[in-house]
Amino acid sequence: MTTQKLGLLLVNHGSHSETWRNALLDLEARVRDSILAEGLITGIKTAHMEYTEPSIASQMKAFDAEGFTDVVIVPIFLTVSPHSLDDIPTIIGQKDNPEIIAELEAEKIERYKPAANVHLTPLLDFSNTLPKNVLRRARNLSRNPEKEGLVLIGYGDATFDKEWGELFSKVAEHVKQAVGISEHSYGWCGHIAHYNPDETTKAINRVLDTKEIAIVIPVLVAYDQMFQKNIIGRGIANVENHEARVVYEPDAILPDPDIENWVISITSEFANKLAALQTA
Repeated sequence: MTTQKLGLLLVNHGSHSETWRNALLDLEARVRDSILAEGLITGIKTAHMEYTEPSIASQMKAFDAEGFTDVVIVPIFLTVSPHSLDDIPTIIGQKDNPEIIAELEAEKIERYKPAANVHLTPLLDFSNTLPKNVLRRARNLSRNPEKEGLVLIGYGDATFDKEWGELFSKVAEHVKQAVGISEHSYGWCGHIAHYNPDETTKAINRVLDTKEIAIVIPVLVAYDQMFQKNIIGRGIANVENHEARVVYEPDAILPDPDIENWVISITSEFANKLAALQTA
């Protein structure tokens, strides 16, 4: 029987922003000791799905070269999207849709089918970490809930618009009940909105139709100046009297101890299942 050797790959979307990438590398550093201490996972790496190295293919090649038999992939994605549903499985050879393959080739994203067995975990919306994260950040900005409305701005996804909308509505309701805010809206700043700041402006104005103050929370995994500053920031600047009526902190979901604990927990769950199968 082959001796089992388990690895962990944290996969993120990727970005041209070094600040964004470093936030994901910091996540790896924060969970590393706890995961390795359990003794089941013996190697941890981070991969960017697109834009930059190390890519998923590069890291899976490294796991193969190091003799890993199994790799648990934890995607650091908010909820379902073509990236999590199609792109990642296609990159690692679990799916072979010709259209997806062509799209990956056009974007110069390398595919690699590893010798190691690969096990994909659920996404972040599987846990309750996102509502808690946004609640904490909203509380830091809220001063008079009766006069405030909540505005969530995320990347969004046209293919799964319904699922993204449901997630944001769930998060908003959690915040409203805890803080006492009665109104909310949400909008997108990614390709679903064509990277247009006007969509942020519209989402804010929907709240300001009935409330004096809009609390704007960027529901983005990490900080990228293009999104938090150039798109959301410009959208806020286009709101009439925004200095007095909009409260905004250009932060991100990370860093967050709850996210770290979720990564540790879901990794442990999968590693223990794989170890049990090996000894069964």
